[in-house]
Amino acid sequence: MKTPKTLEPLVEAGLIDEVMRPLKSGKEAAVYVVVSEGQVRCAKVYKEAGKRGFHKQAQYTEGRKTRNSRQARAMQKNTRYGQQQQEALWQNAEVDALYRLADAGIRVPKPHNFIEGVLLMELITDEDGNAAPRLNDLELSREQALEFHQMLIREVVKMLCAGIIHGDLSEYNILVDSHGPVIIDLPQAVDAAANNNAARMLERDVNNLATYFGQFAPELLETHYGKEIWKLFESGNLHPDVQLTGRFKSSDKKADVRSVMREIKDAREDAMRRRFEHEN
Repeated sequence: MKTPKTLEPLVEAGLIDEVMRPLKSGKEAAVYVVVSEGQVRCAKVYKEAGKRGFHKQAQYTEGRKTRNSRQARAMQKNTRYGQQQQEALWQNAEVDALYRLADAGIRVPKPHNFIEGVLLMELITDEDGNAAPRLNDLELSREQALEFHQMLIREVVKMLCAGIIHGDLSEYNILVDSHGPVIIDLPQAVDAAANNNAARMLERDVNNLATYFGQFAPELLETHYGKEIWKLFESGNLHPDVQLTGRFKSSDKKADVRSVMREIKDAREDAMRRRFEHEN
C-alpha cells in the first residue's frame, strides 16, 4: 500500500521497511501493520491533539509530571504550546506504561520504538498469525469467561504493583491470542500513587471486567475484587501472588443511594460511549 505521510519519516529513517495494510482507526489513533527490522509489527499513529477534548483528560493526567513550570502554565492556560505539550504528555504516558508493564511481565504489546508521534510495537496475533481478535468479538463459554477473568484480575494486580492503573479497561481494549488476554490502549494510564481518582478508576476497571464476563458466568457479578485489591494496596499488603477472595466487607454506615445510582448511570453511559466509539 502507499505509505501514509505520517509514517514516511520512519521509512526514511529505516525504522519501517514496509507498510503492509491498515489495521484499525479510532478517534485516538490509526494503527498499521508494518515490517520493521525484518519482523511484522504494528505502528500506532496518534492523531492530532485538536481532535481530542483535553477537558476529558484531566482526571487521567492528574499527577503526571511535566519537565518545567513553563509547560505546566501553558497546559493550564490551554495555549497552543500547552496543547502540544499536553498531547506529548498523553502519548508518552502510553509509551512509558508499556515499557514499565512489559518489563514487569504483564501481558501488553512489547514496545520497540517511539518517534515522530508513532509507536512501533509488537503485533498481537492468533495461532494462525493473523491479528488477534478483541475480547468483545468472542463468544465465551462459562469456563473460558472464568479463566479469562481470573487472568485479567491477576494482570490488574500486577499492574497496580507496578504503580499503574489502566483507567479505561474494558472488553474493547483487550486482545486475545493463543495464550489468553493481552491488554492494549494505555494513553490514559493512571499513576496509582499520584492521582486522587486512582481508587475509583481501579474499581471501575475491575467492575467493567465483572460486568462483561458476568454475561457468561453470572456469579462474577457478585464479586468485589476492586475494593479488595485497593484495600490491600493501601495497606501495603498487595503483591503479584496475593490470594484474592472477591469478597469485601463494607462499612456499617448507611448507604448513599443517590451516589450509587449516579455510579450506575455513569457506568451505563460509559458502556454506551465505548460501544458507539468502537462501532464508528
